[in-house]
Amino acid sequence: MSQFFYMHPDNPQPRLLKQAVAIIQQGGVIVYPTDSGYALGCHIGDKKALDRICRIRDIDREHNFTLICRDLSELATYSRVDNANFRLLKNNTPGAYTFIFKGTKEVPKRLLNPKKKTIGIRIPDNKITMDLLEELGEPLMSTTLILPGNETAEFDPEIIRDNLEKQVDLIMNGGYLGEKPTTVIDFTEDFPQVIRVGEGDPEPFS
Repeated sequence: MSQFFYMHPDNPQPRLLKQAVAIIQQGGVIVYPTDSGYALGCHIGDKKALDRICRIRDIDREHNFTLICRDLSELATYSRVDNANFRLLKNNTPGAYTFIFKGTKEVPKRLLNPKKKTIGIRIPDNKITMDLLEELGEPLMSTTLILPGNETAEFDPEIIRDNLEKQVDLIMNGGYLGEKPTTVIDFTEDFPQVIRVGEGDPEPFS
């Protein structure tokens, strides 16, 4: 049975954030809010937790996983980004974007796309997520919470609780979020390419 934390959206409770980080560090799988619906997360180096997430979502290791980062300094550690693109990212983060980069050696191989050696990077505009990352002190391995048979992310924490309370260790209730997919930008070629248009404005990357 998972724990269920009611998080204040603007002033997340430090006590609950510390408990959430302890769960992550002990190998737990969490559900947490972002600016594009709810996501599943675990420690970046935890293979067993990643396997659990794959089972929950019914996905394989060729899925495009994402690292949720606090800021651009973490992005530069885990992805190959040149100066021009770094400035572009600086002007448009945090926000509802997923950026695809070639991964560096700091990214565990099991998180990289096996063919393209890419990793998704997000710096979400969500206070709960950002405070959680600050407490954690490193990126969170993540994937959008899309249940098998569905095409969109879950956004109602009570429904998530009904479906997953026996499969995850913690659900962080950040309120009803609505359906807000990210805009996906591919930075693996010479120029950024807009792969999917969502909540984030694609214009700066076009």
